This record gives sequence, structure tokens and C-alpha cells, in this order.
Amino acid sequence: MRDDFASIPKLGFGCMRLPLTDPDDRTSIDLEQFKAMVDTFMDAGGTYFDTAFSYHDGASETALRQALVERYPRDAYTVATKCPAAFLPTKEAAHATLATSLERLGVAYLDFFLLHNLGSARTAKFDEYGMWDFARRAKEQGLVRNVGFSLHDGPDVLDELLTAHPDMDFVQLQVNYLDWDDPHAQARRLMEVAERHGVPVVIMEPCRGGRLCELPEEAASVLAEAYPAVTQAEWAYRFCWDLPNVITVLSGMSTLEQAQQNTASYQAHQPLSADERAVLGKAATAVRALAPVPCTGCNYCVEGCPAHVMIPTVMEILNLEAMTRNPDFAKATYGWQTEAGRASWCIRCGLCERVCPQSIDIIHQLETAAEKYE
Repeated sequence: MRDDFASIPKLGFGCMRLPLTDPDDRTSIDLEQFKAMVDTFMDAGGTYFDTAFSYHDGASETALRQALVERYPRDAYTVATKCPAAFLPTKEAAHATLATSLERLGVAYLDFFLLHNLGSARTAKFDEYGMWDFARRAKEQGLVRNVGFSLHDGPDVLDELLTAHPDMDFVQLQVNYLDWDDPHAQARRLMEVAERHGVPVVIMEPCRGGRLCELPEEAASVLAEAYPAVTQAEWAYRFCWDLPNVITVLSGMSTLEQAQQNTASYQAHQPLSADERAVLGKAATAVRALAPVPCTGCNYCVEGCPAHVMIPTVMEILNLEAMTRNPDFAKATYGWQTEAGRASWCIRCGLCERVCPQSIDIIHQLETAAEKYE
């Protein structure tokens, strides 16, 4: 890994879920609390801040300027932001986000610029809009120092993208101990693909959207009985901090207390021992045991589906709800992960059930998902 990447502390500050003064207004960021969180993070030696054009409807970038950029010298931090081209109506609108982000952040250049949320049908928009060449030109012009992308898809897609775009400086991937050996998320394989291509990783969702901080009792008791002083969040971060080929691990902090706890955990952290890894494995197994659908992500059902329903993804989200016992989180995840093939598109032809090695009642499960999430 490059020396400038290796020097970045492994705890990064994710600015996606900032504190609000009005819970019904995503733009009402509590600036004074955010400033205190930034100060806590910086005092602990943190440097990496991750935001995006669309976080908090654009208010995240502006708040980061006020809390960080206007209060600290430019060489004291690194800032990353992202372009959500797949959700923008035109090529011109997608290209314009960079100038807007630079203005909102109040910086002359970005340390890290990401093409945001690739995967599934979303990737086509980045190709259509010429975003790869646009990002390269921005780097040549000095507006961006490092170019990469964030991905919500499988290792085969990651391999295809890194093969097609070998000049990417980094990639941002969802990695956590629950997804590590999961047949759908395949976090281990994602990390292996990135390392094989020589591309370092920024880890996102180490706590799986906060769900690994709110474990069901079946898993929480495993951890608490073995190591009562270790918080659930600390388990999740420690799993990721010492993985190879990692630039930093993002923590989407929402309160000053979280910033204080996470920075203290980082400063005190030690690599997981063999016994700790075994305990964490038991907890992950306990969570996975709650999954009701025995889908292995083989994709046989997808290959012949005339309606192009994203069947394994739908099954994964049904299991996610059961494992986290959080229907709102599952519904929100379903909303963007299945946009290329909703459960309600099923025409009940039965082709999927005839080829499923696990004999899953797929049609019934799709009906359940459509009722729950659409």
C-alpha cells in the first residue's frame, strides 16, 4: 500500500448519519454537536472524513466545511466525497456535482473522489455518463488526488470493474463480521478480489448500518458472557481494523458519545486474539441461525427468470430482517437494493422453484417480501 495511504488512521469519520436538531428534517444538522464530534475525532488523531453529494440532502458537505474545513488547516485532514450519477437525470448533472461538492466543502481539491454506489443496474449510468473519464480528468486537473468507487454488489462484479478500470486508486466496500462468510454479501471474497488487483480498500458499514450494535439476544449474550467489558460496536470495529489492505474503516457517528466511545476504543485496541475470534464467530453463527430462508446465493433462480426479479437479494433481505429484528432497516435496504428487480414483478411461472437446489418456496417468499417492503 502507498505510504500516504498507510499513514491514514484506521478509524474514519462517516458523515452520513450526523446529529439533527429536528429528527424530521435531514438537513437540520446539529452543528455545535458536530463540531464537538470533529474535535474529539481530531484530538484522537483521526484525519479521514467521508461524505457525499447526497448525504443529508447536501447538508453534510456544507456542515463538514463549517465543522472541519473552516476550523483546521488543510493538511490536517483528508476529505472524501461521492458522485451519485446513477440517481441523476443527465450527464451534465452528474458532472456538475464535483464543482458543487468542492464549493460546499470549501476546498480546492478532494483527497478522495468516489463514483457512488455502483452495482446492479446502477453501473450502466456511470458508463453512459462517461464518469470514469470525467473522474480521471478531474485528477489530471488537480481537483481530485485519488479516484475510486463504492460498490454494493458481489466479488465477480468487483473483479470486472477493476479489470476494466485498473487505474482506480482505491475502492470502498461493505465489510463486517456478519457478511464475512455470508453467501450473498461475500465480504471475504470482495477483500480478496481487491487485494489481488492491488487496490486498497476503505471499509464501510463495519457495523452493518448499526445493526451489529443492536444484536439479538441470542448473539449479544454470547459476546457479553465471554467479554462483558467489550461493547458490541467495539467487536465490529476490531474485526475490521486489522484486516490487510485497508486504508480506513468508516464509522457513521451520530452523537458525541459515539465519537468519544469509538475513538477511545480505537486508541486502546489490540488485535483480536484466537479466543476472541472464536467467540465472535459463535455470535455471528447465532445471528445467521435466525435466518428463515436457506438461500445460498447460487443464482440458478435468476438465470431463467423472465421477470428479472432479483430473487437472491430479496431472500437476503428477508433474512436480514429476521437476523436484525428491524423491519424498518430491511425495508429501507430493499428500497434501493432491488430497484432492478422487485419481488412484485414475479409472474408466478415457477421456473425458479424448479431449479432451486434448496427447494425454497420462492414464490411465497417473494409475495411476503412484496407485502412487507413495497
